[in-house]
Order: sequence, then C-alpha cells, then structure tokens
Amino acid sequence: MLKNIQQLAGGVTAPKGFTAAGVCAGLKKAKKDLALIVSETVAAAAAVYTRNLVQAAPLKVTRENLNSGHARAIVVNSGNANACTGEQGYQDAREMAAVTARAVGCEPWQVVVASTGVIGVNLPMDKIKEGIKKAASNLTVQGSSEAAAAIMTTDTFLKEIAIQLPLGGTLVTIGGIAKGSGMIHPNMGTMLCFLTTDAAIEAHELERMLKAVVDRTFNMVTVDGDTSTNDMVVVLANGLADNEPFTIEEQALFQAALEHVCRQLARMIARDGEGATKLLTVLVQGAATEIDARQVALAVAGSNLVKSAIFGCDANWGRILCAAGYSGAAIDPERVAIYLESVAGCEQVAAAGQPLPFNEDKAKAILREEEVIIKVNLNQGNAEATAWGCDLTYDYVKINASYRS
Repeated sequence: MLKNIQQLAGGVTAPKGFTAAGVCAGLKKAKKDLALIVSETVAAAAAVYTRNLVQAAPLKVTRENLNSGHARAIVVNSGNANACTGEQGYQDAREMAAVTARAVGCEPWQVVVASTGVIGVNLPMDKIKEGIKKAASNLTVQGSSEAAAAIMTTDTFLKEIAIQLPLGGTLVTIGGIAKGSGMIHPNMGTMLCFLTTDAAIEAHELERMLKAVVDRTFNMVTVDGDTSTNDMVVVLANGLADNEPFTIEEQALFQAALEHVCRQLARMIARDGEGATKLLTVLVQGAATEIDARQVALAVAGSNLVKSAIFGCDANWGRILCAAGYSGAAIDPERVAIYLESVAGCEQVAAAGQPLPFNEDKAKAILREEEVIIKVNLNQGNAEATAWGCDLTYDYVKINASYRS
C-alpha cells in the first residue's frame, strides 16, 4: 500500500515549517531534560491520552488547550512527571504553556504541555522557565534529535523517524519522536510521542486517523503491565506542503503512512523495554474477529511467564497457549497452532492445542536472537493482529528498584 514511501532523516523537523530544540534545564544531572517543538504556522492538532484515571497536570492542560483543534508549540520536560501534585501542579503546567507562548510568539492555548519522570514531586519552575527560554533560542531545523534526547527517562536510545510520500499532488512528510521504556501497557502505556506533518488536513480527520492508528500501534505495546499517568500521542499538521484536499484513497494512504511511523516508534519502545535483551513480536492469525486477535496478542506479549521464558531461551509453548486461554478472546484451544520464529529459522511447537515433536536446539537458537516472533494461529477465521513486547530480565527489577535514585 505504501509503495512510494521514502525514509528521511530529521524526525519531527523533517516536515516543512517545524523547528525543535533540546536543552539541559537542570532537572537531571548533566543530561538534556527539556524539549521544544514549534510550527512556523498554527497547525491542526489532535491527541490521544492515557486512560489511567490518575492523570498528570500537563495532560489536563493539554486536553483543555487542544479543544480548539489547533496548536503551534509542544513543550516537554523529563525528570519530573508533575503528576499527583494538586492545584500547584496544574498551575505550573499552565505556566509552562504561558512561558512557552511568550518565548515563541503564540497564545498559551496553542501550546501542548507534557512531562515525564518521577510522580509526586513539584516542578522546579525557575529551572523550567529558564530552560524554555534557552530552548526557544536554540530552535533549529536540525533540532529533532536534541528534542528526542531531552524527553528520554530510562530509555537507552533515541526514538525518531521521518518518511515522505506523494499525496495530493505534492510530497507530504511525516516525522515523529517518542520516549518509552518502562511503565508501558495499552491505553496507553510511560510513553510520549510527538508527530508532525506538513500535510494540509482538517483537525477532525486528523483525530479520527490518530485514534485508529494508536489502537493498532501504541495500544499494542506492553512492557510491564503498568499504564502511566502522563502518556499522550500528539500530532500537528501545519499544511505547508500545500497539497490539494486528499481524496478518499489519499486519506487512506496518509493514514497508512501515519500508522507506519507509529508502528516503527512502537517497536522501538518495545525493544527498549527496561532491562530488555530481545524484542518480542506476537502475531495472531486465524482469529474470528480482530478484537479476539488483539486480546490474544496482548495477553501473550504481556505474560510474565512467556517473557521470562523468552529471556531464558526456553521454548515453553504451554505458557503461550495458557495466555491465549485467559485473554478473554473466544478461542477453541483444540485448534491452536504455535510457531517460534527469528532470523535463525522457524519451528512449529504445537498443533491443535497439543505438542509436536520439535528440535529443542533449533528452538533455543531461534530464541537467542534479538527479535523473536511468536506466531499463534487460532484457525477460527481470517482476522489478525500484532502486539510487541520484550523479555523480562533481572535488570528490569534492578532499574525499578532504584528509579528515584
């Protein structure tokens, strides 16, 4: 479907009219911790938020601001979530928007505010305000990687992508950055993602597409079963590609391109799961409905027993079938086939819900690779879904046992 897609450098600043910066404001020791992304013009905007009922102050402010369907700037700090901080936290988030607006020349309601880090600690606003001013003076069209670095917490690598494709009689570009390593679970789950495009598209269409895309990408990632207080995915579309209004076919192509960007970022988040050594992809086929397929895929990817077995290179397929059985999907265990796959090969380990004789050495070699694919065929229909996760290692406990230090 995306035959003419081209991958670019530049992340969120690859689309026309976007600049970004990432600076050290002093919230973290000697690391960048404040990011700014700015559109040259007012952009159509849409967002999807965490479904956790405990929601951070910046998320509340962003939700209020994006009621307009438009924005010009995104300000993000890491090292402090500004969550569970009461009225003071809410006012601090509003002040972040106001300071950003003054610094870049827009209205406070045109600013998206996001934070990530430790919960239950008030923001050091003197540092935040100086950081915003510093970031505003350092905005460049090469600033995406700096911004991507500034939003990281326990992440071990930058998560950034940009693509371009012909649509509406011109070239349209979509870029994105994300952060996420732990506290990752659907709805959404700690992850932030900021997307930019120079496509001209109405805010209501952008919102419809984003919701559909998030359901198939970020809401299909699980690292540890925890859904954060701060998660959001935000997209800005400033229209500077000057494309003609999309046809129905072009709308579908744009949505597919947006999904491609989000899928790649979602895979990066799963691969960078705290302490992870492997990316786990779970492909469920032959389901009666897509909902059933998604439920099974997420249950398998999220099972601590499956994740531990993947870490230990143990082809314990019974754990996979067990997770499928408690997923909530309407499955017939006596139809289920299970395969393990990686660049080292493919081995079927179960059929009709029962064991098959398989090569243990080959299975172990498959599970040693950096990406392991579990294929589950329910043999009940034609629907399918994919979920992403990672193995569960000793280091996950070490990282989270001392997160505040």
